[in-house]
Amino acid sequence: MSTRKLRAITSWFCNKNVATETVTLVDNQKQENVEKVEKKISETFDYIDDISKEDINVDLCFVLDCTGSMGDYIVAAKDCIQQVVEHMERTNPNIKLWIGFCGYRDHCDPNRLQIMNFIDSHLEFKRYMSEVIADGGGDAPEDVLGGLNAAINSMNWRHSTRILFHLGDCPPHGRRFSRLKDDYPKGDPNGLTAESVLNGIRLAGIHYYFGKITNKTDEMIRVFRSIMGKFLVFNLTAEGLDPEELVAKVFESICSSITTTVTITNTMEKTRQRRILEKDSHEPDWNTLPVKNGELLYYRLPKTLTDIKDSRYFKRRSNLVLRKFSYKQAQKPFSSGAERYAYFALDVTQESIEKIVIKERIEKVNSFERCLEALESSTISYFLSKEFNSAATRVGINKKVNFLKVQILRRTAGFSTRYYTMEPKLYDGKFKRFNVNNGIIKEYHSTLEAFAHFTYEYTKGYLVVYDLQGIELADEFLLTDPAIHCKDRLRFGRTNLGMRGIEECFLANHKCDSVCKKLGLSGISK
Repeated sequence: MSTRKLRAITSWFCNKNVATETVTLVDNQKQENVEKVEKKISETFDYIDDISKEDINVDLCFVLDCTGSMGDYIVAAKDCIQQVVEHMERTNPNIKLWIGFCGYRDHCDPNRLQIMNFIDSHLEFKRYMSEVIADGGGDAPEDVLGGLNAAINSMNWRHSTRILFHLGDCPPHGRRFSRLKDDYPKGDPNGLTAESVLNGIRLAGIHYYFGKITNKTDEMIRVFRSIMGKFLVFNLTAEGLDPEELVAKVFESICSSITTTVTITNTMEKTRQRRILEKDSHEPDWNTLPVKNGELLYYRLPKTLTDIKDSRYFKRRSNLVLRKFSYKQAQKPFSSGAERYAYFALDVTQESIEKIVIKERIEKVNSFERCLEALESSTISYFLSKEFNSAATRVGINKKVNFLKVQILRRTAGFSTRYYTMEPKLYDGKFKRFNVNNGIIKEYHSTLEAFAHFTYEYTKGYLVVYDLQGIELADEFLLTDPAIHCKDRLRFGRTNLGMRGIEECFLANHKCDSVCKKLGLSGISK
């Protein structure tokens, strides 16, 4: 299980004093109590290694244009596959890769197709790829449909998680895809159509990803999406890159394809098995409910941008704090979304009882991992909101942006350990989704859009905090469950759409308003 994903934040304050609590936890406790805390923290990290024992077998097929212009990409695929395998073994050891290859050229080439069936040896794959030569090709378009069709029907797809990673710099034959010089302007001479091939991919349960190298494939992407719906496109333009940089781009794209597909496959499977719980929108009679005991986990608040960008910050056990927690929880959820149930609850740890909300993931597999991904996003968002509010105060902007203080609740009963998230209950306001992860602005507020712009500029283009939702009060927005688009696609879970999210979902839509100008934020060029 990925230690990169072990990023728990919670409310460093939880409406209590951090410094006092930390001192109580460590500095003023007897050594035996310190050791108990350290042991529990170690158990938490050890749990991550055991959280998913079941192996996930993944069929990963590379479909590559192997004509003369593709030499660098053939080398990059060969050179990065060992890194991909080692990365998965290190971060997701339950994912077992079976790697295959289907190369295509053009109809005029004697070696039009090259196929290597799935194997579980990256060394054998590298040896095979060393013998693949970039040559051939006649006119501009290539036998794209023939290559994809061969990958679907001539390879032994054996496992339920299936990935087809397609790299090519030219479109298929036919005026439908381009106005390039084409020996087959009416389309594939063997009668293949995009509909028949792409429907074959869909019916086979294969997840398709494309590595875009030139703009020549733009129309192909549009046509493919009109047939099979949206799919991820990775920008793998090699212009100006040295070989190592190209390998790094291909590596990141492949890793992202694997983790995205595994997440989607598992989610679909668990959706079929999903419990449907009866809901109750009224708070229960708390006097009839028992007190439960658990533990809250959270990281100390990062202090600098360097901490945010450094994933090692979230791996240091010294930054993880754990404390005891007592609570009461309603038996039925009052609400549910696509991923979680929400329960009314009471924090009864201290004399001053506080109303809280406990959220339970519907998908139980890897629930701790998913909680930690959400909490990492909350950590970063919390830190950046404080920086934004400080900057806003300096220039006379009175309305602030704040995030609910979220924590992980760990409860062990018998041999079962369950993980939830916990946050204060929202009061006095109508819950709204102000903007959406895909860039849609549902209710425009210049302060919120300026906050997103601020996160982009403060982090020097590294990330954007978006998907802002919560309530609006007289002097603040109180938000929860943000999403983060980040250059590093291996962070922040499946809502992170990477540079595509930054560029297409935020930069392309943002218009600087008076708040941006007051803050002195740089104008965004479209």
